Amino acid sequence: MTKNLASWDRIARILIGAALIVGYFAGIGGAWMVIGLIAGVVFVGTAFINHCPLYRIFGLSTCPLERN
Repeated sequence: MTKNLASWDRIARILIGAALIVGYFAGIGGAWMVIGLIAGVVFVGTAFINHCPLYRIFGLSTCPLERN
């Protein structure tokens, strides 16, 4: 897998994902938080593997270009 996440994108995903996971376990938001929990796990997971499959499908990348 090629990297397609910049460091700022990874940090944002970790923070948002952690907030969604904590919100689920804190009981904030009701039944919608199940979707939030799933999204949070996906955000944190993609941040740690440094690759977002949706970015690849749409041809996007926030990773800076490597220069020779």
